[in-house]
Amino acid sequence: QVQLVESGGGLVQAGGSLRLSCAASGRTFSTMGWFRQPPGKEREFVATISGNYGTTYYADSVKGRFTISRDNAKNTVYLQMNSLKPEDTAVYYCAVAATSSSSWYARNKDAYDYWGQGTQVTVSS
Repeated sequence: QVQLVESGGGLVQAGGSLRLSCAASGRTFSTMGWFRQPPGKEREFVATISGNYGTTYYADSVKGRFTISRDNAKNTVYLQMNSLKPEDTAVYYCAVAATSSSSWYARNKDAYDYWGQGTQVTVSS
């Protein structure tokens, strides 16, 4: 049984930092990613990391501020979020895929097989 357990969300002031973690169990995964859903909006891509070389891709809105990483020994993916802005407020979801995909397709929700429960990140101004 596959389980994804997220942690690390919370309330932070603008300019602050948070680190999200997502521990996967049940099997190993290829592509891993983070998405977020701001209040009243659709779920959107944040970042992805490949399983083979650890290649990363980011949404333009977080590039230079967020860093995605993974620890394959722990089957865990992380999202380090720095210089947080109020517009980063959202529920953040980790997602994992059993097979690899292109960098373009990895930005799509359909590329992923399993999702975490979501963790709230609130950035106050």
